Amino acid sequence: MAYRLGIDVGGTNTDAVIMADNTVVASTKTHTTPDVASGIHTAIAKVLAESGIKPAAITAAMLGTTQATNAIVERKQLAAVGVVRLGYPATAAITPYTEWPADLVAALSGTYKLVHGGYEYDGQLLTAVDDDELRATFTAWRGKVQAIAIVGVFSALNRDQEEHAAAIAREVFGADMPVSLSATIGSLGLITRENATILNAGLNQVIRRVTSGFAKALADEGITAASVYLCQNDGTLMALDFAARYPILTIGSGPTNSIRGAAYLAKRSDALVLDIGGTTSDLGVLVHDFPRESSQAVTVGGVQTNFRMPDILSIGLGGGSIVRTQPDGSVTVGPDSVGYQITERALCFGGDTMTATDIAVRLGHVKLGDPALTQVIPQATAEAAAAEIQRLLADAIDKMKTSAEPVDLILVGGGAVIVTAKLAGTATTYQSPLGGVANAIGATIAQVGGQAEKLYQYVSVPRAEAIADATQAAKQQAIAAGAVPATVDVVDIDELPLQYAPGEATRVKVKVVGQMA
Repeated sequence: MAYRLGIDVGGTNTDAVIMADNTVVASTKTHTTPDVASGIHTAIAKVLAESGIKPAAITAAMLGTTQATNAIVERKQLAAVGVVRLGYPATAAITPYTEWPADLVAALSGTYKLVHGGYEYDGQLLTAVDDDELRATFTAWRGKVQAIAIVGVFSALNRDQEEHAAAIAREVFGADMPVSLSATIGSLGLITRENATILNAGLNQVIRRVTSGFAKALADEGITAASVYLCQNDGTLMALDFAARYPILTIGSGPTNSIRGAAYLAKRSDALVLDIGGTTSDLGVLVHDFPRESSQAVTVGGVQTNFRMPDILSIGLGGGSIVRTQPDGSVTVGPDSVGYQITERALCFGGDTMTATDIAVRLGHVKLGDPALTQVIPQATAEAAAAEIQRLLADAIDKMKTSAEPVDLILVGGGAVIVTAKLAGTATTYQSPLGGVANAIGATIAQVGGQAEKLYQYVSVPRAEAIADATQAAKQQAIAAGAVPATVDVVDIDELPLQYAPGEATRVKVKVVGQMA
């Protein structure tokens, strides 16, 4: 029998599951380690030992990781990026890195050049590319940059100039130089698309360490014949070589995995998902088996971007959130947390810090550690803390709802024990004994996906032809990411007319999924 291994690395815990035919065979939860890799090693070893399955029987391994997000937030391990914007002189008023945090600019080197190029909104040529200008720019950057980001004005309409510039970059730097094209990463909007492309280029070294580290961890445990994938933030998978080109697509994959895992556990295709971890609670919306995509510009590490991201609301509340009694008698919960140290610092485990988990234990809603140790918490304090937890979660749920009607709620995550009563604004609440590893389950059951977003003018390109073209582009992306061509199907088509653009300009977005190769 073929088995799949799914691993999800969170800020507090690293979870692993083994599944066969969509059935969970074994699961485990370990602490995330500062170096991440050793925590992954431990999780793999534990889940293999618990299952009794031989490593050679694992045919596919999937990893959901926060390391790309952490690198941007912490400004660590980022590559020096050279940014070429094809849009001079039309776009000279606003340069790359405008309104970026200074420390992030420094971490990425802040190197950029505005050169001739770009297109008009209708696809007509804005300015021709100057090959000599590009070669001179790239030659001057030799030894100074480790990755290239190429951004063209309205490249969503025509990416020819970006691809031409990339070819020149590889002539100068060599074929191994990582080059990110904005036409393949962001959508409409020059600055936010440029920002996403710069971050993608900067993550090149991070993702290579992640993929090589994961492959080594698998090999060390004897898993050598498995197909290996990383999780994308739309609930699908991508092969390692594809991930190396688009590392930014791993940002937000953790909450997405939880949403997909929650759908599997609750057998629901539409619901609100609340994933409570050790430090934060993430809320997302499940729509037709996939996470609802954010319609707003997404800020990553203090930078506005427009690449696809799930619509997730995170609040500083988790199982390890610290509970404090204020001088006026009120009780606060979080946003700081003991995190992965909960088994050392929480009262119920013999520590000296009152946490949200201690409140649930004190009120008798769950048995963890030694319940007697929580008796030092006054009953009134415990009840006030529980009420504050309920209020924080209910407020978050209200922000994610699109109507006043109660919504079905799927509750997952290792910190879900802190929910001691039905939450306001919800109808039916679904919870599973495996909810603590929903994120790893979501990684394991995922399919390989592809998505294309393109701009068309329906007066010159018929609607059916435009949709077919975008669909083909999405399918090609899915196949490149590791999907079996014959299994790729369309799961969503979205058309957005651009009201103030001529020629019936319409943004067409197509999402497809397929089985792993």
